[in-house]
Amino acid sequence: MEIRYLTKEESNKIQRDDFLKLTPVERFFSFLDLMNKLRKYPMNNKITKKKNFLIEIKDDQRME
Repeated sequence: MEIRYLTKEESNKIQRDDFLKLTPVERFFSFLDLMNKLRKYPMNNKITKKKNFLIEIKDDQRME
């Protein structure tokens, strides 16, 4: 295992370059592998309905 101290931009460039070195077929299988790995982690798919907070300003004193 190698530890590198890089900026975010440097790290992203290395990842992008490594990915672009792959053939299109390898890229596709890499994508599928990533999707498979993500399925292993439970995600919170519960949708909670939140009531919106609404402020109504009623003008009782109409200017005429």
